[in-house]
Amino acid sequence: MKIIPCGLLAALTGVLMASTPPTPISIPMSEATATPAAGIKNIVLVHGTWADGSSWAKVIPLLQAKGYHVTAVQNPLTSLADDVAATKRAIALQDGPVLLVGHSWGGVVITEAGTDPKVSGLVYVAAAAPDAGQSFLELVQTATATPGNDEIRPDAQGFVSMTPKGIMEDFAQDLSKTEQQVLIATQGPQAFSALKEKVTVPAWKTKPSWYIVAANDRMINPDLERTLAKKMNATTTTLPTSHVAMLAQPDKVAAVIMEAASKTVAKN
Repeated sequence: MKIIPCGLLAALTGVLMASTPPTPISIPMSEATATPAAGIKNIVLVHGTWADGSSWAKVIPLLQAKGYHVTAVQNPLTSLADDVAATKRAIALQDGPVLLVGHSWGGVVITEAGTDPKVSGLVYVAAAAPDAGQSFLELVQTATATPGNDEIRPDAQGFVSMTPKGIMEDFAQDLSKTEQQVLIATQGPQAFSALKEKVTVPAWKTKPSWYIVAANDRMINPDLERTLAKKMNATTTTLPTSHVAMLAQPDKVAAVIMEAASKTVAKN
């Protein structure tokens, strides 16, 4: 018997490492790296459900090698308000304008937190981008449910997790078996109530945006991703990956982030 109605959680996401305290991890640049010639220097990465900042582990060194200052937010996944607060703390620590990057549920977070005056641009990686007054659940219900929805399970405390089958077949199907097993072992649950919290003022309405569509996504409907990218008039790249594009093709995800950073005009 399915506990979660089909369609309600069609786009839950996330990967890598169990939840850790919501303290942002700022990773310094190597002394050997170059300094970006122009554009945004500070990049703040926001993870999705069942993850922590380590879900960006393959992308971070690629950005650092080009001289960017990278911070991976540690979202508690307890509420939208809590995750936005954690992200804003990370933004506040930056010494200048910020490019804000979000994966999946992290897209909801950057949509809300991205109105911060230090944020000059947004990058969505197979991510949700609700409109004003819209929640994550309301957004994903506008598209056909994806296979991963059937592999989401609640616990007695009101949090939801992904089954091993779901991880292997639905959101990380193009990763190695070893990587999939790590994700199974380290996932952290998401508070279901967070998915009902509504965005107030969407940052993508006033900030330049980029969007990476994961063409083989079995968590968020790729058609919904394309619709969102078009709605926000985002510069769009499509990659033939699973939901976790930053783990499947980190070099191409990093390239999009660097392009956005180089083309974003710092207004701070």
